[in-house]
Amino acid sequence: TVAMFLLRPSFRPLAAAAASRLPIAAFGSLKIKEGVFGRVQRANGGLKVAPWTRGTSTVSIGDVDVPRSRAAQFQENLEVLRGKAVLGGGEKRVAAQHSRGKLLARERLEVLLDEGSFLEYDQLMEHRCVDFGMHEQHFPGDSVVTGQGTINGRLVFVFSQDFTVFGGSLSEVHSLKIQKVMDKAMLMGAPCIGLCDSGGARIQEGVDSLGGYAEIFQRNVLASGAIPQLSVIMGPCAGGAVYSPAITDFVLMVEKSAHMFITGPAVLKTVTSEKVSMEELGGSETHSKISGGASLTCHDDIDALITTRRLFDFLPLSNKDKPPRRYTNDPRDRKAGVLDYVVPEKANISYRMQGVITPVVDDCDFFEIHPNFAKNIVVGFGRLDGRSVGIVGNQPAYIAGCLDIHAARKAARFVRFCDAFNIPIITLVDVPGFLPGVDQEHGGIIRHGAKLLYAYAEATVPKLTVITRKAYGGAYDVMASKHLRGDINLAWPSSEIAVMGAKGATAILYRDLTPEDTQQKLEEYEDLLCNPHMAAKRGFIDDIVEPRDTRSRLCDELDALYNKELKNPDKKHGNIPL
Repeated sequence: TVAMFLLRPSFRPLAAAAASRLPIAAFGSLKIKEGVFGRVQRANGGLKVAPWTRGTSTVSIGDVDVPRSRAAQFQENLEVLRGKAVLGGGEKRVAAQHSRGKLLARERLEVLLDEGSFLEYDQLMEHRCVDFGMHEQHFPGDSVVTGQGTINGRLVFVFSQDFTVFGGSLSEVHSLKIQKVMDKAMLMGAPCIGLCDSGGARIQEGVDSLGGYAEIFQRNVLASGAIPQLSVIMGPCAGGAVYSPAITDFVLMVEKSAHMFITGPAVLKTVTSEKVSMEELGGSETHSKISGGASLTCHDDIDALITTRRLFDFLPLSNKDKPPRRYTNDPRDRKAGVLDYVVPEKANISYRMQGVITPVVDDCDFFEIHPNFAKNIVVGFGRLDGRSVGIVGNQPAYIAGCLDIHAARKAARFVRFCDAFNIPIITLVDVPGFLPGVDQEHGGIIRHGAKLLYAYAEATVPKLTVITRKAYGGAYDVMASKHLRGDINLAWPSSEIAVMGAKGATAILYRDLTPEDTQQKLEEYEDLLCNPHMAAKRGFIDDIVEPRDTRSRLCDELDALYNKELKNPDKKHGNIPL
């Protein structure tokens, strides 16, 4: 036992140390040989001897040479490997990343997640490629950091690509790490957020890299509609890599540093002789305004990550959960008197639909999605009495709020997201119809417009509609009308529900009348049809409400619809006109 060892002459200094509780090094230059007695440890105010593992080296503690076990050596090596993993591609590459105004992969996760919540997976995985000199280049963790954490206390799975390691290129191991967190996200029913900063496929690994992309795409598709998926583009995202963000629900891009394209400028110049910069071809402005590939643009990495946290707060963890609800000081019965003056008396004067949305939602907090794409329709998230809701509204301030190809696509995708994740949909209608024109017809306005109709008709979540002014023609039907299983359809006194406007209708109905008679017929048409009375008589409008009461009425109706259950016919899936 320990006591017997300490009574031996050679251990008297240790006994003295134990008695005085002083460091062993204070008592001479005692040498303990490997494998004789064992390692001396302080325990319960005294000392104990732990057996040595054979074949280990010694370590000096003051004047005492103490053998070190294999476990201790492994622990030291492990700490070295972890240090290398944290350092990424090395100090020079880290400095280069910072010089571009970009955060490192791990720094991004520190901003995105709650402090101290990140649990990393597969920190020590390394690529297995031995070709092209790759066997001489190994970085623990490879070129992506993966794991789980929380955002405002709610679980989320994450991956953050590390541009300092092989340019963030995707290897077989890189893909396996992402696959693992995506699988865990599906298993646990939690969102998955990807921070993308990658040069694309790792050329040295050939088809292994390509297969890795396909495995990720497959998981993106399986997770679609089951868990929210968010992509934050914080650097290059080129070639096949772009298809993963394209499948996810929301894509955020950082201005100047983020780029997405299938074929880069150099290849375009060679193949098509087109000269274009990376920013023009696939920058954040291009995708936020022209292609619609970016849901939001952000000034820098910090802004993108804070915006992602804010967006995350509106979303449920999975399709099995109700939308999150948070406490608010904003009274549900608050009168929004400003709404009585938002809609101009003259039908040809525009206004901004945000002026209607903001006073209605809690704390005037409206989180708009795609603010720079298809500006003739507004989509985004807000809260009513603490509950998350999706909001769709025509924008009279832009091409009079007409529906066109881009607007139909934008709104249809948003409606389908809300329906997939049990988020009630509030629709604010002021639409004179579909945008006329040869370009629209040739571009497929019939097919694209049908997407929005399909999305609303298929949706089973609570659907609440408020007509603020115009609801003309087929656009009236499409915008969550009662005929598409709208739960609550309200109208303001200023609303006009008809096949078309009064001038167009009288021009068709009374072609041969004098101007005076035409004016009389126009007034008759307005009195008869350009108001919500006819629709209310038919039951297509549930009630005509004063604008100031819109918020309280919507909150009451949401309460009543909280446990709504509606199922579509059993089928594999529908065939939406893509």
